[in-house]
Amino acid sequence: MLTSHLSPAPANVLNPEGQVQFGKFSGAPACIDWSTLAAPYRRSKLWQVFHHKHWHYVALATEEIFCGIAIVDIGWTNTAFAYVFDRQQGKLLASYSQDGIPGLTAQLNKHPATGADCRFQFLKNCIHFQHVAGTDNYHLSLQCGAFSIDAVLNGSQAAPGLFAAGEVEGGTVHATFKSAAMRLNGEVRLADSRFALDSGIGSYDHSNGFLARETAWRWASAHAPGLGFNLQAGYFGRNENALWLDGQLIALGAAQFAFDQNNPMAAWHIHTDDGLLDLHFQPEGFRAENKNLLIAASRYVQPIGTFSGWVRASVDAPVRQIENLVGVTEDHFSRW
Repeated sequence: MLTSHLSPAPANVLNPEGQVQFGKFSGAPACIDWSTLAAPYRRSKLWQVFHHKHWHYVALATEEIFCGIAIVDIGWTNTAFAYVFDRQQGKLLASYSQDGIPGLTAQLNKHPATGADCRFQFLKNCIHFQHVAGTDNYHLSLQCGAFSIDAVLNGSQAAPGLFAAGEVEGGTVHATFKSAAMRLNGEVRLADSRFALDSGIGSYDHSNGFLARETAWRWASAHAPGLGFNLQAGYFGRNENALWLDGQLIALGAAQFAFDQNNPMAAWHIHTDDGLLDLHFQPEGFRAENKNLLIAASRYVQPIGTFSGWVRASVDAPVRQIENLVGVTEDHFSRW
């Protein structure tokens, strides 16, 4: 049975008076639409253009590979990346990164789940994530240079996703939807090899809000049938921390990240202050990117690897051991 300790998500992040419906919720809202945002969080149109950040990230994980795909619209420009990581060899097999043209190359709509439609197109390279109308499925198609992905994320038996809305220091407000684990079908094709996704797990992150000029975070995410978590420390604090366990969606407290910022292959230790999660992460490899565009900069490293440790549904519940659960961590700073 799929249950949640959280209230159902509202239809929109804003109520009819334009006030933000803050909190952690179960399931996705119909839309994240800031157009009627009212005081005290509304700012000038120009301020909102430069501070509005909207992105969609997809993770595909199997025993053989891990793929990370993102479309990011930061208001005055946009970008996208995609990679295929070989877990057996511990190396990237393919990687794509492209800055776009403002207002042209990236389109992300206001629907984080039902009706979702996110696209990045630059010349002949295209990434497209779309909800399949009338179903609980999502289709990801990608053609970037020498590699392509054709994947379906099946949400028919997935636990409820997490929707969170909160304040942001230096910005104003932010909202995010994190999916639970979804079964995969499809294929990743490279120039000289193919990888089936049918035994894998997919998940995604849809985020939309008004962030500070300088924004930093640490993040961890991993999913399997009946188990998963999302953890963040940084600009959004504990707002999006959650555990999926046996179909239940459980809110988590603040997350503490201990890691060596100068050594991406060193082990991480992550725990929450409510005593519900304590994990060690061992990287198998990583993707990193540093950009300095004078008026903007980004320092990013996303290790891919496995989590081991324990979680539990409450402080009175027995711990559930986790061994070698594939996922990612991230250390990210942006001046945008």
